[in-house]
Amino acid sequence: MQIRIVGLDIAKHVFQVHAADAEGRAVAQVRLRRAQLVEYFQKLPPCLVGMEACATAHHWARELIALGHEVRLMPPTYVKPYVKRNKTDAADAEAIAEAVTRPTMRFVAVKSADQQAALMLHRARELLVRQRTMLATGLRAHLAEFGIIAPQGIHRVEKLAAEVHNPAVPPLAREVLMLLVAELASVWRRVETIEARLIALHRTNDVSRRLASIPGVGPITAMAIANTVPDPAMFKSGREFAAWLGLTPKSHSSGGKDKLGRISKRGDRYIRHLLYVGAGNAVRFAKARAATGQAWIEGLQQRRPPKVVIIAVANKMARIAWALMMRGGTFQSPATA
Repeated sequence: MQIRIVGLDIAKHVFQVHAADAEGRAVAQVRLRRAQLVEYFQKLPPCLVGMEACATAHHWARELIALGHEVRLMPPTYVKPYVKRNKTDAADAEAIAEAVTRPTMRFVAVKSADQQAALMLHRARELLVRQRTMLATGLRAHLAEFGIIAPQGIHRVEKLAAEVHNPAVPPLAREVLMLLVAELASVWRRVETIEARLIALHRTNDVSRRLASIPGVGPITAMAIANTVPDPAMFKSGREFAAWLGLTPKSHSSGGKDKLGRISKRGDRYIRHLLYVGAGNAVRFAKARAATGQAWIEGLQQRRPPKVVIIAVANKMARIAWALMMRGGTFQSPATA
């Protein structure tokens, strides 16, 4: 009954528990198998449970919350400084129990099963798009060996696939290349199926529809943000949200001298990539540029390189997205506002 804080180091089969009292003094260290975990926590009084936000963490968080415990997930990089000496499961569990009680610790919101299912669509789409790019690049490289090239771009690969029947391609090579073309067409259809499903979900999600009103943010980007950030209140400001996505510069400051470097590229790489692509479109097209702030973008273009301008626009888009999630409403262009 003295246990009030638990540090839980999760794995596939073996789990390590570090139990402490309200003052943080160690009470017990227990090694559990997967089948014993729920039974062990059923016998404990409601307590604060800390875990690292890694694979299966959200599942176990939901299971323990259902048992009446308060569960807090933390980024593993924030827990690492509390590990003493060598890395062991017991040392990791003790570090988690120590880190979860820190008043300045930052936590990860626990996702529901439906939110994780929606994010699985994004992960599957990302994997298939990467495979599609690999197949198209391989097809382009193989045909180039026979002096056949086509315009660059994934949407021009259809012209490249038609060149497989070029008389310059030997029959044996044509047979192999037809396999690549068939696989490319199959992957393309799967990507389109997932994208159609994401758009259908987007139409039923109020937060996603409001985020899509931002210039450069489409249904896929809006759904990714809405499902990844179930509680925007865990960020104090839009800048903190942009920093979480890795869109703010690294700071190398010492002795009162501030020195800013390149963007940190921390946080969710998938959302950062989507925002970067959307920001590129917002800079490229006049209508989106006018809605975002044409004078501001043109001023940046005169002073900074093109990619720096795109990053700045992506940063602004992230801040606007946080404001819409926190305050409601839809995006209004500067002129309309």
